[in-house]
Amino acid sequence: MKQLSDQLMDLADRTKKIEDTAHAARERDRASLEQHRDQLKADVDSEAKALKDMNGAKENISSWWEGTKASVDARFAAIDEKQAERKAERDAKKAESRADEAEEDAAGLIALAAYAVEASEYAVVDAALARAEADDLEAAR
Repeated sequence: MKQLSDQLMDLADRTKKIEDTAHAARERDRASLEQHRDQLKADVDSEAKALKDMNGAKENISSWWEGTKASVDARFAAIDEKQAERKAERDAKKAESRADEAEEDAAGLIALAAYAVEASEYAVVDAALARAEADDLEAAR
């Protein structure tokens, strides 16, 4: 398993990629965005599998993860369904409404990511404190 600091650097790199994607969205590079979305879907699936594999031996984390993943997978399925509907949609007013919904979906997932980042920071601090306590107990032997 990677060191916590390395995992946090990976997370920072991923956050930078999200910023770049938002910039591309503003530039309206549609072909690039569609290609990037497909790659992101594959990456999300890969990360989900890696997390499941990593947490497989820990039942309480695994059951929490399964519920969380099912929820996120359902959200992705709904987003994919809406995206397919948008492609078929030619009415400007409905297309505007669907764009608003897509932005709301993105905002919801950003909020989930922010929560996960905060929870991760808490877990990192807790792990550091647990390690310090273990080191102190070992030194006191």
